[in-house]
Amino acid sequence: MTFHLGYGTNGFANHRLDDALRVIADLGYTSVALTLDHNHLDPFADDVSARVDHVGNLLSSLGLRSVVETGARYLLDPYRKHYPTLVSDDTDLRIDFLCRAIRIAEGLGSDCVSFWSGIKPSDVDSVGAHERMLSGVSRVLVEADRRQVRIGIEPEPGMYVQHLAQALALRCDLGNPELLGITLDVGHCVAVEPVDAAECVRRAAGLLVNVQLDDMRLGVHEHLEFGEGELDLAATLAALAEVGYTGVAAVELPRHSHAAPDVAKRAFAALRAAMPKPSSGSDEWVVEVDHPWLVDAERKVRADATAIRSIFPAVGRKVGRDPLRPEADPQGLIHGTVDDLARTRLLAVLAEVMPAGELASEVAELYRYGDDAERRGVLRGLSTLPETVVPTGLDLVNDALRANDIRLVAAALGPFAAKHLDAHAWRHGVLKCIFVGVPLAAVADLDRRTDAELLRMVSDFADERRAAGREVPADAQRLLEVS
Repeated sequence: MTFHLGYGTNGFANHRLDDALRVIADLGYTSVALTLDHNHLDPFADDVSARVDHVGNLLSSLGLRSVVETGARYLLDPYRKHYPTLVSDDTDLRIDFLCRAIRIAEGLGSDCVSFWSGIKPSDVDSVGAHERMLSGVSRVLVEADRRQVRIGIEPEPGMYVQHLAQALALRCDLGNPELLGITLDVGHCVAVEPVDAAECVRRAAGLLVNVQLDDMRLGVHEHLEFGEGELDLAATLAALAEVGYTGVAAVELPRHSHAAPDVAKRAFAALRAAMPKPSSGSDEWVVEVDHPWLVDAERKVRADATAIRSIFPAVGRKVGRDPLRPEADPQGLIHGTVDDLARTRLLAVLAEVMPAGELASEVAELYRYGDDAERRGVLRGLSTLPETVVPTGLDLVNDALRANDIRLVAAALGPFAAKHLDAHAWRHGVLKCIFVGVPLAAVADLDRRTDAELLRMVSDFADERRAAGREVPADAQRLLEVS
């Protein structure tokens, strides 16, 4: 599972919101950063509840994941841009707005609400600004906790909190609340951070709730199209994949609304070209995120979870069945195949939209009625599913370990089995791999889980082979020698 490429509605200011969302989805994006504003879901409108329901249904039908942004310029004060802020003399209106945004995010099913500190008034010292931030964010966190909606503070050039280190320190001063994360604009990293955007991603790893994508130049806070500034886009996207970020990564070009569809199209092409690709030394592999059929399939599953029943069997025909590392793993036993990984992505989407009480049953049905390729996809996708699926997943793994298909056996002993399969079953699974010719490189966490009992079993197996005048598999010999 990788992150979801999106586009910000503040870059579609001249479009009706419904039209903007449809254009964003039609261009291939799978998420949106929704800025609350006068003409784009006004949080102060009398009919805001009805509008939230409408927009939520539209997002679902378009298969768009969402985050809520709160950077509208003149929403709170028609004379002063971005006023009031969390460090202003009177913060009540800003806090009320952020709480409204949290309620809207809850209604939309959005990942989070993003916010920033504001510019420190000239007559307020750093101590006073810090106290205002602690007080304001604490008040917002009360509503976030009530609604169980994450909020993400964004370091913004020129504002009181302008560096990632300041945002992390503020979070620490607040007691590291679970619902407070980091929104990172990678262009801001170019403009003001002491390290590049990729390193900022790594430093914020585990706390990222939202990522904004744009280019900038050193020292200049101006949002540019990709390639017009100094951002290393490929390295930044690779870092997001490296840290396991799976949220929204949306293009942030608020001054480009005059040509929004064309700009968004160019941005998507640049992102496609820069997305991480398999390389000879890589242990992490992804299906190209922009594969048109897979993007559309994910969208359909988000709109209707039961659509996976007809989509799952078609994956191999649509995305291919080639091994991910054909040179080193021609059968796809170790790293899997393209369709394996595509099915893993579909299962991850299914887990996002299907009620927990129904998910295990649906996964079991996909396995039970699937062919061998579909079953492999389920097995390799188990590690992306929530804990509620563990009992069912163990049943499926045990079933696969009774099969004679070596690709099913290999898929069964992936990360899910390494984490959840009991020692007795896991040892016998490893022994079966040796017996049927599945390379032990396919067994996740082999080094960590190997124990004296497994070594005894493998040693006995090797002795039996020698006594019968038969060759001992090389993997068995290596396991015994290394251990």
